[in-house]
Amino acid sequence: MKFIEPKVLEFLHNLKINNNRDWFNDHKAEFIEAQDNVRLFVEDLIEEISKFDEEILKLDAKKALFRIYRDTRFSKDKTPYKTNFGAGLGMGKGGRISGYYLHIEPGASFLAGGVYQPDSAVVKEIRKEISMNHEEFLEIINAENFKKYFKELSQNEKLVKIPQGFEKEDPMAEFLKLKNFIVVYSLKDEELTEKKSVQKFPEIFRAMVPFNTFLSTPFNIPLP
Repeated sequence: MKFIEPKVLEFLHNLKINNNRDWFNDHKAEFIEAQDNVRLFVEDLIEEISKFDEEILKLDAKKALFRIYRDTRFSKDKTPYKTNFGAGLGMGKGGRISGYYLHIEPGASFLAGGVYQPDSAVVKEIRKEISMNHEEFLEIINAENFKKYFKELSQNEKLVKIPQGFEKEDPMAEFLKLKNFIVVYSLKDEELTEKKSVQKFPEIFRAMVPFNTFLSTPFNIPLP
């Protein structure tokens, strides 16, 4: 089983300090070595997750990785590189509505799941599902195994008012204001580089399955 080697975090740390093309080109071999380590880890992670979510086996670890090159065309921040490695396992990759995500960044690594940055049509359907089936939704996010890893849904992007088409008195009003429907589990650097991490992380992802299944229900996408 593969694990994330400390040199991956060391490379990302140095990249953050030297985020320019000259430095990156001079250290391209280190980047390739770090990226290969992450890819091999993701391959093992896919295999472990597939034990409870067979659809994940369809994913290619190489394609699951997000590019390290930033799109700076419409950004005030013109630094050319991301200072993290990210892998979308269903969430944002492979055509699924919901899924899993691995984020590797020194001091800020995490595991996530759910639906991130969906288009307006998808958001509307998810909100309708939450409003109409609020008891089932609350049962899922209040389940003991879910609460063990996730205290609440991420509140990073949220409307001020309840969206149009829903009653102001809707008991799920605060959830309906969300723009993303995700949960996050923060990782310490030592958790990430632990040799058994590829066996431990899937247990956290497994706790997300009922949540992911609920979010995908309006789209008739089969999930475990």
